[in-house]
Amino acid sequence: MRRDMTTADERVEERVGQVDLFDSTYSNFQAAVLRSAREDTYAEDIGQNSWLTADEYRKFFRQMELGTGKRVLDVACGSGGPASFMARTTGSHVTGVDVNEHAIATAEETARSAQLTARLRFVHTDASEPLPFADASFDAIVCVDSVHHFLDRREVLRDWYRVLAPGGRALYTDPIVVSGILSNEEIALRSSIGYFQFSPVGEDERLIADAGFQLIGREDVTENAAVVARRWHDARAKRREALVGIEGVKRFEGLQRFFDAVHRVSAERRLSRYAFLFRRPG
Repeated sequence: MRRDMTTADERVEERVGQVDLFDSTYSNFQAAVLRSAREDTYAEDIGQNSWLTADEYRKFFRQMELGTGKRVLDVACGSGGPASFMARTTGSHVTGVDVNEHAIATAEETARSAQLTARLRFVHTDASEPLPFADASFDAIVCVDSVHHFLDRREVLRDWYRVLAPGGRALYTDPIVVSGILSNEEIALRSSIGYFQFSPVGEDERLIADAGFQLIGREDVTENAAVVARRWHDARAKRREALVGIEGVKRFEGLQRFFDAVHRVSAERRLSRYAFLFRRPG
């Protein structure tokens, strides 16, 4: 039995390896092949690099009660496209932070191209660490499909409490809540693009309360992960030759396995995606 388990582990190691999604994507974000793949994936391309759709984001804006002049912090802002979409749609002033230098460079160019530099700014920083902002600097905080990358979610949420003004609202999506049985290969594939923390059902609510927030609501938004992952996989497959030219064969195939795994475990609700809306009392 021991020999069989070792052999199975070796097969997983051969099949699954870490692949780069973020550097290669953000450094080539405006490439025509990536733009066309996003259009196939999302229908309405707002420069996202997650399981977020434009319609879902509009709903989040309403839930966070965004409007003209509101100060919003976008944690793990990526390309800056969603932050730009938020600023245009709601009239808010948006500050985005991201640890990836290529993402911040793309975000700054996005702001210039959209002529939104007066209401958009971006800061290169690691959101796992205390944020470089004064207390009560923001009226709202949003973090889409990235909270699972942080080293200490409890401390991150406590720092959000610090920089959020009393009465302010925050919303994040956790796309890897464990809600069923997963194999070691599925966990490895799902986390093959970087550092991940898988959380059990109920843990997000506990950590939100522990940080001092009041939970307003939790919504199951797993369907978006399942649908977007399948569309992204298929859009990339149609553009294999061009993408291999950017990514190389190994990275392309690794990302295809990643998207296939996300679709499968999400569609079967063994990993779930939830949106959590909460507020700082006051």
